[in-house]
Amino acid sequence: MAIFIGTFENKVDAKGRVSVPAPFRQALAGLPFQGIAAFRSHRADAVEGCGMDFMEQMIARVGELDLFSADSDDLATTIFSDSQQLPFDSTGRIQLPENFRQHAGITGKAAFVGMGQLFQIWEPGKLEAHKAAARDRAREQRLTIPAPQGGGGGR
Repeated sequence: MAIFIGTFENKVDAKGRVSVPAPFRQALAGLPFQGIAAFRSHRADAVEGCGMDFMEQMIARVGELDLFSADSDDLATTIFSDSQQLPFDSTGRIQLPENFRQHAGITGKAAFVGMGQLFQIWEPGKLEAHKAAARDRAREQRLTIPAPQGGGGGR
């Protein structure tokens, strides 16, 4: 499973080509499809990206919902109908589709943000506002990560 951490900002050319950060490409190197799966986020003005292995996990999880339920239909429509496989070119770039760039407001630069098993692609200015709001919410709600099962949590 690919792991994505860190934030990287790269230029976007007039055709929408942008270099995927080297650590992200390295995380995906062992997968059969050399590129990313991407879709417009339904939670933010950003593009969600992942490896095909994680996309397969999302498909399986949506498949656990009642096949003809509104929830299943809404998630499948929002995620899978909008998803695209974006292959790496010889220099590690992808071409972000115009509708993805418009959704996220991406023009001259794109910020790649690691989110664990997936990552997001943001317009850099919008990202800073999003990060500040996320920090505030996490602080206000006193969010923490659960300790590992079995009591080996440290502190």
